[in-house]
Amino acid sequence: MNLPVNTTDKVPQHIAIIMDGNNRWAKKHGVPGPIGHRAGADIVKPLMYACRDRGVKTLTLFAFSSENWQRPETEVRALMALLSRYLRREIKELAADGVGIRFIGRRDRLSPRIAKLLEQSEEATQHNTEATLVLALDYGGRWDVSSAAASLAKDVAGGRINADDINEQLLSSRMSLADQPAPDLCIRTGGEWRLSNFLLWQFAYAELWFTDTLWPDFTVNELDVAISHFSSRERRYGGRPAEASA
Repeated sequence: MNLPVNTTDKVPQHIAIIMDGNNRWAKKHGVPGPIGHRAGADIVKPLMYACRDRGVKTLTLFAFSSENWQRPETEVRALMALLSRYLRREIKELAADGVGIRFIGRRDRLSPRIAKLLEQSEEATQHNTEATLVLALDYGGRWDVSSAAASLAKDVAGGRINADDINEQLLSSRMSLADQPAPDLCIRTGGEWRLSNFLLWQFAYAELWFTDTLWPDFTVNELDVAISHFSSRERRYGGRPAEASA
């Protein structure tokens, strides 16, 4: 069977970014690490608006991985404080501009104050449909898959579904991003060439684009380069173009 080739949708509907390089940027500029994280946070809103203006409906950012708890305690505290300040400062403008805010990942390991702030941010923007900003906090791709599987196992044990009914679609419906289209494009900054346990299930057919640019230096112009590369690629989803089959 020949699957349809996506040649008409030239703009990705969902971009996911692994934001890497804040600490190296700080070291390069001779400033403390938290300054690098702050510089990285400052470019989030301009990029969110740039994505929206280009027709990208969802932007997902890997803000804090489940492995990041292994970092020095002072850095973790600084990151959480930065998150709190960012949301308190920017949420009103994002809400007024029609941007919905979503968070994915575990919340049981966050402080009650941070967890409450996430809930308030989602509630304040839940009816916004202009664009969606998703922040992955205490998130891991393996955790996402195992949590979805555990949810289905509980339903099987409770007699709500049959084990034979479990398929890819049902498992996907229990994933953290079930309410969003699968990412079309994954961007990683900072020169590393790996996914680092980010959206492993959802990236099955995503296009991957890597850049040496450190995250605080990532610009709208470079975003346009990534989108241009995406637009030039032929997405066959394992199939073959109709003309090649003929």
